[in-house]
Amino acid sequence: MTSIGTGYDLSASTYSPDGRIFQVEYAAKAVENSGTAIGLRVKGGVVLAVEKLVHSKLLVPGANRRIQTIDKHIGMATSGLLADGRHMANRGRDEAASYREVYNSPSPLKIIVDRLGLYAQAYTVYSSVRPFGLSTILGAVDKDGPQLYVIEPSGVFFGYRGAAVGKGRQLAKTELEKLQIGELTMRQAVKEAARIIYLVHEDAKEKEFELEMSWIGDETGGVHLPIPKELQQEAEAAAKASIEVFE
Repeated sequence: MTSIGTGYDLSASTYSPDGRIFQVEYAAKAVENSGTAIGLRVKGGVVLAVEKLVHSKLLVPGANRRIQTIDKHIGMATSGLLADGRHMANRGRDEAASYREVYNSPSPLKIIVDRLGLYAQAYTVYSSVRPFGLSTILGAVDKDGPQLYVIEPSGVFFGYRGAAVGKGRQLAKTELEKLQIGELTMRQAVKEAARIIYLVHEDAKEKEFELEMSWIGDETGGVHLPIPKELQQEAEAAAKASIEVFE
Protein backbone atom coordinates (compact mmCIF):
# COMPACT_ATOMS: atom_id res chain seq x y z
CA MET A 1 0.00 0.00 0.00
CA THR A 2 1.57 3.27 -1.14
CA SER A 3 1.65 6.36 1.04
CA ILE A 4 2.78 8.83 -1.60
CA GLY A 5 0.18 11.33 -2.85
CA THR A 6 -2.65 9.98 -0.74
CA GLY A 7 -3.10 12.94 1.62
CA TYR A 8 -1.05 11.64 4.53
CA ASP A 9 1.18 14.72 4.36
CA LEU A 10 -1.56 17.24 5.14
CA SER A 11 -1.08 17.14 8.91
CA ALA A 12 1.76 16.48 11.33
CA SER A 13 -0.63 14.41 13.45
CA THR A 14 -1.30 11.82 10.71
CA TYR A 15 0.82 8.73 10.13
CA SER A 16 1.15 7.20 6.69
CA PRO A 17 0.38 3.45 6.46
CA ASP A 18 4.09 2.67 6.64
CA GLY A 19 4.55 4.71 9.82
CA ARG A 20 6.01 7.93 8.41
CA ILE A 21 5.14 11.52 9.31
CA PHE A 22 5.70 13.44 6.10
CA GLN A 23 5.48 16.89 7.68
CA VAL A 24 8.56 16.09 9.78
CA GLU A 25 10.40 14.84 6.71
CA TYR A 26 9.48 18.04 4.85
CA ALA A 27 10.86 20.06 7.77
CA ALA A 28 14.14 18.17 7.40
CA LYS A 29 14.16 19.16 3.69
CA ALA A 30 13.89 22.83 4.72
CA VAL A 31 17.09 22.34 6.72
CA GLU A 32 18.84 20.73 3.75
CA ASN A 33 18.12 23.86 1.66
CA SER A 34 19.86 26.12 4.18
CA GLY A 35 23.50 27.01 4.74
CA THR A 36 25.75 24.60 6.63
CA ALA A 37 26.36 24.92 10.38
CA ILE A 38 29.02 22.99 12.28
CA GLY A 39 30.17 22.60 15.86
CA LEU A 40 33.39 21.19 17.34
CA ARG A 41 33.80 20.08 20.95
CA VAL A 42 37.53 20.29 21.64
CA LYS A 43 39.53 19.90 24.84
CA GLY A 44 39.33 23.60 25.71
CA GLY A 45 35.74 24.34 24.79
CA VAL A 46 33.33 24.53 21.85
CA VAL A 47 33.55 26.32 18.48
CA LEU A 48 30.49 27.07 16.33
CA ALA A 49 30.53 28.15 12.67
CA VAL A 50 27.76 28.91 10.18
CA GLU A 51 27.70 29.47 6.42
CA LYS A 52 25.14 32.27 6.11
CA LEU A 53 24.19 32.57 2.44
CA VAL A 54 23.86 36.19 1.28
CA HIS A 55 20.85 36.47 -1.02
CA SER A 56 21.21 40.19 -1.75
CA LYS A 57 24.12 42.61 -2.01
CA LEU A 58 21.91 45.16 -0.25
CA LEU A 59 21.96 43.27 3.05
CA VAL A 60 23.90 44.87 5.90
CA PRO A 61 26.86 42.65 6.94
CA GLY A 62 26.20 40.99 10.30
CA ALA A 63 22.41 41.28 10.04
CA ASN A 64 20.11 38.28 10.60
CA ARG A 65 22.65 36.29 12.54
CA ARG A 66 22.33 32.51 12.80
CA ILE A 67 24.49 32.19 15.92
CA GLN A 68 22.85 33.41 19.12
CA THR A 69 23.54 33.39 22.85
CA ILE A 70 21.10 31.41 25.02
CA ASP A 71 22.84 31.99 28.35
CA LYS A 72 26.26 33.40 29.20
CA HIS A 73 27.79 29.93 28.80
CA ILE A 74 25.53 28.56 26.03
CA GLY A 75 25.65 29.31 22.28
CA MET A 76 23.28 28.20 19.52
CA ALA A 77 23.86 27.83 15.78
CA THR A 78 20.94 27.05 13.46
CA SER A 79 20.35 25.79 9.95
CA GLY A 80 16.92 26.06 8.37
CA LEU A 81 14.23 28.71 8.55
CA LEU A 82 15.66 31.87 10.11
CA ALA A 83 12.46 32.90 11.91
CA ASP A 84 12.11 29.43 13.44
CA GLY A 85 15.68 29.76 14.69
CA ARG A 86 14.89 33.05 16.42
CA HIS A 87 11.83 31.55 18.05
CA MET A 88 13.77 28.53 19.30
CA ALA A 89 16.52 30.80 20.64
CA ASN A 90 13.98 32.86 22.58
CA ARG A 91 12.50 29.67 23.99
CA GLY A 92 15.98 28.53 25.01
CA ARG A 93 16.59 31.83 26.79
CA ASP A 94 13.31 31.45 28.66
CA GLU A 95 14.29 27.94 29.77
CA ALA A 96 17.77 29.06 30.87
CA ALA A 97 16.33 32.01 32.81
CA SER A 98 13.75 29.74 34.44
CA TYR A 99 16.45 27.31 35.57
CA ARG A 100 18.55 30.14 37.04
CA GLU A 101 15.53 31.52 38.88
CA VAL A 102 14.60 28.17 40.43
CA TYR A 103 18.06 26.74 41.17
CA ASN A 104 20.12 29.94 41.42
CA SER A 105 22.84 28.48 39.19
CA PRO A 106 23.68 28.23 35.46
CA SER A 107 21.81 25.46 33.68
CA PRO A 108 23.67 22.35 32.45
CA LEU A 109 23.34 22.23 28.67
CA LYS A 110 21.71 18.78 28.82
CA ILE A 111 18.72 20.28 30.69
CA ILE A 112 18.20 23.03 28.12
CA VAL A 113 18.56 20.58 25.22
CA ASP A 114 16.09 18.17 26.81
CA ARG A 115 13.50 20.92 27.24
CA LEU A 116 13.98 22.30 23.73
CA GLY A 117 13.82 18.79 22.27
CA LEU A 118 10.48 18.21 24.01
CA TYR A 119 9.28 21.60 22.77
CA ALA A 120 10.22 20.74 19.16
CA GLN A 121 8.59 17.32 19.49
CA ALA A 122 5.33 18.89 20.70
CA TYR A 123 5.09 20.66 17.33
CA THR A 124 4.99 17.28 15.57
CA VAL A 125 1.88 15.93 17.32
CA TYR A 126 -0.83 18.57 16.76
CA SER A 127 -2.66 19.24 13.52
CA SER A 128 -2.96 22.96 14.30
CA VAL A 129 0.83 23.57 14.17
CA ARG A 130 3.74 22.61 11.94
CA PRO A 131 7.15 21.16 12.86
CA PHE A 132 10.08 23.56 13.07
CA GLY A 133 12.07 23.67 9.83
CA LEU A 134 15.20 23.82 11.89
CA SER A 135 18.21 21.83 13.05
CA THR A 136 19.91 23.36 16.07
CA ILE A 137 23.48 22.97 17.32
CA LEU A 138 23.95 23.93 20.96
CA GLY A 139 27.34 24.23 22.61
CA ALA A 140 28.36 25.11 26.16
CA VAL A 141 30.94 24.71 28.87
CA ASP A 142 29.17 23.73 32.09
CA LYS A 143 29.96 21.72 35.23
CA ASP A 144 30.50 18.64 33.04
CA GLY A 145 32.99 20.42 30.77
CA PRO A 146 32.54 21.18 27.04
CA GLN A 147 29.21 19.93 25.65
CA LEU A 148 27.77 19.81 22.12
CA TYR A 149 24.27 18.69 21.07
CA VAL A 150 22.12 18.71 17.94
CA ILE A 151 18.31 18.91 18.01
CA GLU A 152 16.58 17.67 14.85
CA PRO A 153 13.14 18.83 13.54
CA SER A 154 11.55 15.69 15.03
CA GLY A 155 12.68 16.74 18.52
CA VAL A 156 15.28 13.99 18.85
CA PHE A 157 18.70 15.13 20.06
CA PHE A 158 22.18 13.63 20.30
CA GLY A 159 25.48 14.59 21.89
CA TYR A 160 28.45 14.98 19.53
CA ARG A 161 32.18 15.64 19.47
CA GLY A 162 31.75 17.19 16.02
CA ALA A 163 28.43 17.95 14.32
CA ALA A 164 27.21 19.33 11.00
CA VAL A 165 23.73 20.24 9.73
CA GLY A 166 22.42 21.92 6.60
CA LYS A 167 23.07 21.63 2.88
CA GLY A 168 26.72 20.59 3.09
CA ARG A 169 26.47 18.34 6.13
CA GLN A 170 27.73 15.17 4.43
CA LEU A 171 31.00 16.70 3.23
CA ALA A 172 31.38 18.57 6.51
CA LYS A 173 30.91 15.35 8.51
CA THR A 174 33.51 13.62 6.34
CA GLU A 175 36.00 16.41 7.07
CA LEU A 176 35.18 16.39 10.79
CA GLU A 177 35.79 12.64 10.97
CA LYS A 178 39.32 13.18 9.62
CA LEU A 179 40.23 15.43 12.55
CA GLN A 180 41.57 14.42 15.93
CA ILE A 181 38.94 16.68 17.49
CA GLY A 182 39.72 15.86 21.10
CA GLU A 183 43.35 16.96 20.63
CA LEU A 184 42.65 20.35 19.00
CA THR A 185 43.07 23.61 20.85
CA MET A 186 40.30 26.17 20.50
CA ARG A 187 42.37 28.32 18.12
CA GLN A 188 43.16 25.30 15.95
CA ALA A 189 39.44 24.41 15.96
CA VAL A 190 38.57 27.92 14.73
CA LYS A 191 40.86 27.47 11.72
CA GLU A 192 39.54 23.98 10.98
CA ALA A 193 35.92 25.17 11.26
CA ALA A 194 36.59 28.02 8.82
CA ARG A 195 38.33 25.64 6.40
CA ILE A 196 35.42 23.19 6.46
CA ILE A 197 32.80 25.89 5.89
CA TYR A 198 34.74 27.31 2.93
CA LEU A 199 35.23 23.80 1.54
CA VAL A 200 31.52 22.88 1.63
CA HIS A 201 30.58 26.27 0.19
CA GLU A 202 33.01 25.84 -2.69
CA ASP A 203 31.71 22.31 -3.31
CA ALA A 204 28.09 23.51 -3.60
CA LYS A 205 29.03 26.39 -5.93
CA GLU A 206 26.71 28.72 -4.03
CA LYS A 207 26.61 32.52 -4.25
CA GLU A 208 28.27 34.81 -1.74
CA PHE A 209 28.20 33.90 1.93
CA GLU A 210 29.13 35.32 5.30
CA LEU A 211 31.03 33.21 7.82
CA GLU A 212 29.70 33.50 11.37
CA MET A 213 31.77 32.04 14.20
CA SER A 214 31.71 31.96 17.99
CA TRP A 215 33.36 30.05 20.83
CA ILE A 216 32.98 29.15 24.49
CA GLY A 217 35.76 27.86 26.72
CA ASP A 218 39.23 28.54 28.06
CA GLU A 219 39.84 31.40 25.63
CA THR A 220 36.69 33.24 26.77
CA GLY A 221 36.51 32.39 30.46
CA GLY A 222 33.57 30.07 29.84
CA VAL A 223 31.46 32.81 28.20
CA HIS A 224 29.90 32.52 24.73
CA LEU A 225 31.48 35.22 22.54
CA PRO A 226 32.06 35.95 18.83
CA ILE A 227 35.48 35.01 17.50
CA PRO A 228 37.84 38.03 17.69
CA LYS A 229 37.94 39.83 14.36
CA GLU A 230 41.69 39.36 13.86
CA LEU A 231 41.55 35.62 14.52
CA GLN A 232 38.56 35.13 12.21
CA GLN A 233 40.28 37.07 9.42
CA GLU A 234 43.38 34.90 9.89
CA ALA A 235 41.26 31.72 9.82
CA GLU A 236 39.40 32.84 6.69
CA ALA A 237 42.64 33.72 4.91
CA ALA A 238 44.05 30.27 5.73
CA ALA A 239 40.81 28.62 4.57
CA LYS A 240 40.87 30.45 1.22
CA ALA A 241 44.52 29.50 0.74
CA SER A 242 43.77 25.83 1.41
CA ILE A 243 40.90 25.89 -1.11
CA GLU A 244 43.22 27.35 -3.78
CA VAL A 245 45.80 24.64 -3.09
CA PHE A 246 43.08 21.98 -3.25
CA GLU A 247 41.96 23.26 -6.64
